Amino acid sequence: MTHARCTPQAHRPPHLVAAMLCLLAAALACSTATQAAAVDAAMPKSAINASVGTGATFQPPPESAIPSDAFGKAIKLGRDIFLDTPKYAGRYIGNTLSCVNCHTDAGRMAGSAPMWAAYVSYPAYRSKNRKVNTFEERLQGCFHFSENGKPPPLGSKTLVALQAYAYWLSKGLPTDEPVAGRGYPKLAAPAMAPNYVRGKAVYEARCAICHNANGEGRYVDGQTVFPPLWGAKSFNWGAGMGSIKNAAAFIHANMPYGQSYILTPQQAWDVAYFMDAQERPQDPRWQGSVAATRAKFHDSKFSLYGQTINGKVLGDIGPPRQH
Repeated sequence: MTHARCTPQAHRPPHLVAAMLCLLAAALACSTATQAAAVDAAMPKSAINASVGTGATFQPPPESAIPSDAFGKAIKLGRDIFLDTPKYAGRYIGNTLSCVNCHTDAGRMAGSAPMWAAYVSYPAYRSKNRKVNTFEERLQGCFHFSENGKPPPLGSKTLVALQAYAYWLSKGLPTDEPVAGRGYPKLAAPAMAPNYVRGKAVYEARCAICHNANGEGRYVDGQTVFPPLWGAKSFNWGAGMGSIKNAAAFIHANMPYGQSYILTPQQAWDVAYFMDAQERPQDPRWQGSVAATRAKFHDSKFSLYGQTINGKVLGDIGPPRQH
């Protein structure tokens, strides 16, 4: 259930902020007294966010510290691209998602794949493409898969700005050392195999209010308030969220919005399964058939690509759209 973390009003038009707050209020109102009591017993309300349990101690610099020079201008552009990718880098994307939808609080939140922890971890070898990737190449992958678009050229204004923003957020961190808060908090294996029916029930009770009953997200004046989780406007089959394991870890630590860790690990696994059991854009690494594409890129128990769910083979939608 990826969606934008609440950011200062300066980052969003007032009508979007108002819409988000209304939806959040409704979502919170739907919480049962039992669920609220369980959360209160587990941790103070002030600590209910993705960073809890990560062991993170690093704090990125405040936005007020962005320098007022040419480099600061690049940092601010990177921040703007991060918060509203369709507006500032629309030529490179094929859906309505923004970077902040998966890296919450403008990429600052520990336990939500923060950009400061990612920046100091590259260059690094990635099994996904079986080579050592630079940070810029890693960003290209986000555009290709999560944004279902085309990678901006290396050295482009877009990638340089995003890299400048991540570099600035990581100020003071050592390179190539384990960073507490990187990625998502480790999630225990489910007690029961993830289940579509249970996941649907969780989705309807906890997620649909923001992401819509059919997963298409919610929009105000054509702008995304809560992002789509499946369908033509969402991430494609090659994205990291297409892995049930990744999605479950993100969901448990970050969703529902403003209620981190309120779902049990089993619920997170179940709703991740339900989300990933829906159709979405084709994997751009398409090998000419679903079977061949699964064999090369999705041969994992955490991927539902090529699996038959409710009588339909997921991913059987033909070749990817050309950008």
